[in-house]
Amino acid sequence: MTPPSMTISRCRPDEFGDIYAVINEASVVYRGVIAADRWKDPYMPAHELRDEIAAGVVFWGAYDEDGKLAGVMGLQHVGDVALIRHAYTRPAAQGRGAGSTLLAGLRELTARPMLIGTWRAAEWAVRFYQERGFTLVSEDEKAFLLGRYWTVPARQIAESVVLADDRFIRPPA
Repeated sequence: MTPPSMTISRCRPDEFGDIYAVINEASVVYRGVIAADRWKDPYMPAHELRDEIAAGVVFWGAYDEDGKLAGVMGLQHVGDVALIRHAYTRPAAQGRGAGSTLLAGLRELTARPMLIGTWRAAEWAVRFYQERGFTLVSEDEKAFLLGRYWTVPARQIAESVVLADDRFIRPPA
């Protein structure tokens, strides 16, 4: 359910600077938590954000009562699944429902199985998705899925986890 003060909509191209700001303001929580060789400042340079958008990541935004972008979450259809990509909430807006609202809204936009990749060390993020019905996949399955649906280096695969929603059919053991 959307909090009365929070609305969501697809981000417009002219909001690129706001999307960039939200991602880089929110990602500072990773500093000192994720492996040091995975951290950089800014966490997502503008050219990388442009590349993600060009690769089909569609950003949706949660807007506060003043119309300010409080959080973003990307949705990318790859093959037979939908990926949640780059989910961030401005620190000042955390705990006000932006992430939950965005995730619920994006789940309604697709009937495809949904997968989420995040840093293993970001326990708060893993817990957030688990509390909303996503489950961790096995280590072997994680490596396979990250290689199939994402374009990430081996080092990032080693430091990540993948969570799946209830629409995802796991291969037989």
